[in-house]
Amino acid sequence: MAVTVRLMATMVALLGIISFIIGVIAENKKPAAGTPIQGKDVVICKYPSDPTVVLGYLSAAFLIATTVVGYFSLFYPYKGKSVPQGALFRSTSFVVFFNIAILTAGLAGALLLWPTITEQLHLSRNVHRNLNTDCPTAKTGLLGGGAFLSLDSSLLWLVALMLADNAREDYLEENEKDRVGHEAAKGTV
Repeated sequence: MAVTVRLMATMVALLGIISFIIGVIAENKKPAAGTPIQGKDVVICKYPSDPTVVLGYLSAAFLIATTVVGYFSLFYPYKGKSVPQGALFRSTSFVVFFNIAILTAGLAGALLLWPTITEQLHLSRNVHRNLNTDCPTAKTGLLGGGAFLSLDSSLLWLVALMLADNAREDYLEENEKDRVGHEAAKGTV
């Protein structure tokens, strides 16, 4: 099966949707707080069993996958015809969407990883010397926001892929006209 723009677009969209769904589930499964248990001069926080940390890392992994596939899809030599990157970056629309896709992917990664790592730290460092601790969890809403930005990022990669495909067609068409013009000038047509 040949690699086509449609196949790459499908992969980018699918990976982005999976990242989004997993991130939303992680946000919904996150407990509001742990239960403080008084010990001798310490408070031990007991947290309910939940898949937030695993789902957060999975969502981030799918975001990375959609970003890598999205980036790779822009510069892949479809039908064996490569196009110089300079030809793609001549299009102002492509440059704008390419940069916004990268920025959005980075922001989505930060919003997915920050609460996931924080939650993992809360679970592993559950003994507190402060007797007034309320057993916190990661900030609510960040995982969900990261999930939505992950979906946005994949959509922006799709727009950049469409713009790159247009720029690629323009470049190849322009080169074909130049080649035919040179052959006509030489009299070999």
